[in-house]
Amino acid sequence: MLTRDRIVRAAIDLIERDGAEALSMRKVAAELDAAAMSLYHHVPNKAALLDAVVERIVTDIDFSDDPEAPVRERARGMMRAFRKISHDHPRTVNLVITRDFESPATLRLFEHAMEIARAAGYPLADATRIAGTFLSFAVGCLMRETRFQKMVEDHGDHALEEKFAAADPAAFPNISALVASAFVLDLDAEFEFGLDLLLKASLPEAFPPHEPAGPNR
Repeated sequence: MLTRDRIVRAAIDLIERDGAEALSMRKVAAELDAAAMSLYHHVPNKAALLDAVVERIVTDIDFSDDPEAPVRERARGMMRAFRKISHDHPRTVNLVITRDFESPATLRLFEHAMEIARAAGYPLADATRIAGTFLSFAVGCLMRETRFQKMVEDHGDHALEEKFAAADPAAFPNISALVASAFVLDLDAEFEFGLDLLLKASLPEAFPPHEPAGPNR
């Protein structure tokens, strides 16, 4: 039986196989061995289908954690869970970071980040800024990884190293030194290094007490 969930899952499979640019209602219908017009009873148009894909991907992120755990570990788990979608859905992830975050499922990303910041002792306004910083880092990492994976797909496993090696040593002495050190980009290590810096800066282990709660706390 044709359902909205089956349509969305088929769209995700098609995107992962052929890329988001290949998505169309007709192709999704073909994946399901259904008439294209029958999809419109469940999804009004392609834009709505793309939104539903994002909703499904974000809904599948596992943000479960222990509210009693240290806030840094809670934040670390949240960030790793968000990043995991780039491994589970390497081609679909670009939709997650480029389409509007307006649904309940996508808003819960921000809500969870705010909850952790509040647990760390931040007042409401600062918790909002901390949550925004968390998500900016996570989205930035996903964008960087997506671009890197595209570069590898187009030019091979050593595309970045070759690009760095072509740089003029006089103009880019540090990049040239990096090439000479036999540097190889490790995306997992890059993510964890940046995450450690972010957590140490934003979530001190001993947070100073705040003023009594007011309207904005």
